[in-house]
Amino acid sequence: MLTGRPSDVSAPSRRPQRLTIGLVAQTVASLCWIGSVFAYGIESTGDWLQLAAASSWLTANIASFGGSAD
Repeated sequence: MLTGRPSDVSAPSRRPQRLTIGLVAQTVASLCWIGSVFAYGIESTGDWLQLAAASSWLTANIASFGGSAD
């Protein structure tokens, strides 16, 4: 039944993810992957796809660490 009062159930708050060993390791791995693409050269479409994948992985890691708190 709706009473016009706020609900006792609150929405879960979003907190930034703590810096964990896993997040650090994934970030280092994505940076190494990006570095290897440049070390071996970008000569084909596959190289660009590798760079896009590694960059997306890095971006996701940064976004998960820097999430906003409500």
